[in-house]
Amino acid sequence: MRSLPLIVLTLAGCIGCSSNIPASTTAPSSSSITVEAAAPGPVPKTEAAHTIFMAGDSTMANKQVSDWPETGWGVPFAIFFNADYTVDNHAMNGRSTRTFISEGRWQAIADQLNAGDYVFIQFGHNDESPTKVDRYTTPEQYKANLTRFVREVRAKKAEPILLSPITRRNFDAAGKIQETHVEYSPLSRQVAQAEKVVFIDLDSITRAHFQAEGDAGSRLRFMHIPPNTHPNYPKGVSDNTHLNELGAREVAQLVLAELKRIQHPLAQQLRSPDPKHLELIYTAPKN
Repeated sequence: MRSLPLIVLTLAGCIGCSSNIPASTTAPSSSSITVEAAAPGPVPKTEAAHTIFMAGDSTMANKQVSDWPETGWGVPFAIFFNADYTVDNHAMNGRSTRTFISEGRWQAIADQLNAGDYVFIQFGHNDESPTKVDRYTTPEQYKANLTRFVREVRAKKAEPILLSPITRRNFDAAGKIQETHVEYSPLSRQVAQAEKVVFIDLDSITRAHFQAEGDAGSRLRFMHIPPNTHPNYPKGVSDNTHLNELGAREVAQLVLAELKRIQHPLAQQLRSPDPKHLELIYTAPKN
């Protein structure tokens, strides 16, 4: 009987888990119960009127527990909206527009699209890497793939939203973040202009944001972990491409801020705050 409460707690904790990373338990014995934690994933499918799909790479994607605290900005973004909208995040680590298509990931979105849905499309990190021949996409094909995405979304009477890739955290000796998407970010803008779709220049927006944080402050938003401090990274990690939980939340908030700035309809579809949170206020830190 002493094992029963543990089983109940495990099942309760699984509510909201990603469907592809389930919590699981072994059959209880008289000596132990083995419990595997589940990663946070997309908001479970409900009877929402519309779906916000997300297509992109690791900087947007859901993560396995083994990759924590690496977090794509699509994870916190998924809880921003009211019950009329559910977020279905198809972004995946290491994917370019080319491999997203060849692996059938784009078709999985296209097959589910309905009128009134939205698709956030953010690629570039992997497309622009000629040394990674398994994923590299030429500039011409990158533009063609983005154009295909936009047109196929519109053919279903849904709305595409194009985003340039988020910045990498590459500071020079003078303390300035370098622009590392010099060729591919402008290409995403060109497609947006040609197809007359909403464009969020997340490259410029995040670069300005992390520049303001500075070298030390921005380090706390990316995957920088000293050795022997996190079980997933025993030797530590210094990664200026992938976000941690804090960085992902800030980028998701930057996307939301841009939607509000351009007065996009989705900015009017946010979740209602808990009434007790309306009593709270923000106090800015003193310099």
